[in-house]
Amino acid sequence: MPRDNQSNRFEGLEAVRIRPLRDEPLALDLVDTVWVDQGALLDQFDDLEGVRAWLGDHGLPGAPGLERVRDRLVLARDALRGLLEGRGHDRLNAVLDEGATRPRFGDDGPRDTVVVSDPAWEAAWTAAAAVVPLLRERPERLRKCANPSCVLWFLDVSKNGSRRWCSMEVCGNRAKAGRFSRRHKSVG
Repeated sequence: MPRDNQSNRFEGLEAVRIRPLRDEPLALDLVDTVWVDQGALLDQFDDLEGVRAWLGDHGLPGAPGLERVRDRLVLARDALRGLLEGRGHDRLNAVLDEGATRPRFGDDGPRDTVVVSDPAWEAAWTAAAAVVPLLRERPERLRKCANPSCVLWFLDVSKNGSRRWCSMEVCGNRAKAGRFSRRHKSVG
């Protein structure tokens, strides 16, 4: 995989291809644009192509000035992570203060329209506001991966609410392999 010579980031759309958890609800998917790979913290938004891809994946507008959109996405992401990690809600409230929904009627009937203080806020505000119904409905199902070195969050939709890992293929298998190795070392 091509890496930038200056840092641990992946170039272009390579970051999008390797991101381990991608089908979470919008707010969590924004939080999960930062992840750990081989001990390095990676950020999909280090590259504007990564921002473009994330916006496209969610059908969100880029607005003129993609750098400004990225800056607001990063603010919203950090505010969401802070809330999820128990560091307070003030930063998230500041992001949410940048917009609102307004009911409107159109030819297709009633709908809610997002109204923001600046078009560069629309995607970030939409993602930040998407955490509200998750926290109202099942806050106990919003979880951080049980792997201490993983930074990913997920919505546990398992029937009995027992999901522990962002991905069984990644963190779950690592934990299983570690337990297996420790068991066999103590036996041998």
